[in-house]
Amino acid sequence: MTTTVDTRHGSAGATALTTSSRARRCSAPAGARGPPPVSILGTVARDKIPTSRVGRTARIGGLAAGQAMRQAGTHAANVARTKEGRDAALERRHVEAAEQIVAALGTMKGAAMKLGQVMSFLDVGLVPEEYREEFQRKLGALRDAAPTVTFKDMRKVIEDEFEQPVQEVFEEFDEEPIAAASIGQVYRATLAGGRRVAVKVQYPGVAAAVRADMQNLGLILRLAKRIAPGIDPKAIGQEIAERIHEELDYELEAQNQRALARIFRGHPFIVVPDVITRLSRERVLVTEFVHGTGFEELKGYPQAQRDRIGEILFRFYFGCLYRHQQFSGDPHPGNSMVLDDGRVAFFDFGLFKRMPPGSVELEIAAQRAVIEGDTETIMRLGADTGLFPEPEKFKPARVLKHFRAATSWYTVDEYVELTPEWATRVMIDMGDPRSEYFGQMRHESAPPDHIFGRRMEVLTLAVIAQLHARGNFHRIAREWFYGEEPETELGRQEAAFYARGAAWQLGGKGAQSRRR
Repeated sequence: MTTTVDTRHGSAGATALTTSSRARRCSAPAGARGPPPVSILGTVARDKIPTSRVGRTARIGGLAAGQAMRQAGTHAANVARTKEGRDAALERRHVEAAEQIVAALGTMKGAAMKLGQVMSFLDVGLVPEEYREEFQRKLGALRDAAPTVTFKDMRKVIEDEFEQPVQEVFEEFDEEPIAAASIGQVYRATLAGGRRVAVKVQYPGVAAAVRADMQNLGLILRLAKRIAPGIDPKAIGQEIAERIHEELDYELEAQNQRALARIFRGHPFIVVPDVITRLSRERVLVTEFVHGTGFEELKGYPQAQRDRIGEILFRFYFGCLYRHQQFSGDPHPGNSMVLDDGRVAFFDFGLFKRMPPGSVELEIAAQRAVIEGDTETIMRLGADTGLFPEPEKFKPARVLKHFRAATSWYTVDEYVELTPEWATRVMIDMGDPRSEYFGQMRHESAPPDHIFGRRMEVLTLAVIAQLHARGNFHRIAREWFYGEEPETELGRQEAAFYARGAAWQLGGKGAQSRRR
């Protein structure tokens, strides 16, 4: 969720896919693209947040049951239909399902809501191409026009946390929210002395709602095990629940944001707004206010500018993991903006993961093995981490092909344009039944320590792909995987920043030790 924007972003919709290939590999940058279509999304209903497990399960279950019944009806009718008729009926069912998903998720504020936010910018091919633009626009409501709660209710949260009236904490407080997302709203305020701040306030009742979602998580994971027998529902559920529960505590988020703000203070192109520590509370987070250009407007920028922003996004999200051993698990378009001076500001560090050094080194070893085609190391690491519970069920060459399909955008040395289609294909290859590798994936597990790293990876791709950004992301990744010198201007600026001793969490030794 954006914590420091001063206006709502524009259209949340994604432009419809226009190419048939997985992505375009390029030899040179192209010219500018026009702006994206404007969303015509209506207002989302402001229903009461359902907080009980029974109520929320019923709502999720009702959606699933309704969709199952429609699919059954479609199957029965298909017996007497032509192929064209069956295809048309299936398309109608997909569109109806999209409408129902939006309606159901739009009434929630917990984990189901966050799922909708992810779907709002990651097109995973759920609906036919000609309907995708409308589908994206409607799901975009879950990111940029999430249901709001009256300020009367939000004021009570603020005053309960500070144990004093709002006007005694802030010199000025704008009661109109400037952003709304899955578990809270953001307001603009001014402190005594004139400092402008962003105030993120948690929705009343949302903690109970999310906890109810988490109780239902076990049911969902047990169903998932029927599709993918190799997973460990208990271990995966525990990791997900821990991260989501942490996201409910804004004091923990303040710690996360302070850590990254220190790391990137003085950085040439990355900004993490400062936290006003004395005003941090469990349900209220106060941070430095910054103003900039939102994601939807960026999509209409000239190609060179979009390429630059894409590289910055990649360097921030991946660099936090591989260089600093801590990262945001929730990249999405609302969590960054371009400032007037060209730097990119990043927000929302509630869903956050700290990795043990050994786990990061293991990730790097695995990435190098994929790059080098080292199937022996891939199989050994997969067995050691529990990714391959029964190694004998996996063919090394097939595993390598699968891993390369999912990571080629940064493990293959070539200049590429990342597109929504590329993100779609990667998402499918990382766990969708439509993937040609799904038979293999059914026997894989998900090592808990690495779940959110993979989430970060695919969502970062999804965001960059919406910009149609171009570059050789492999050459950037080699800075972390092999300790190689940067080849881009941004890379050289960043290297100079770290060379000055600015908050390198590995003390500068990690990358050097990986030089060949």
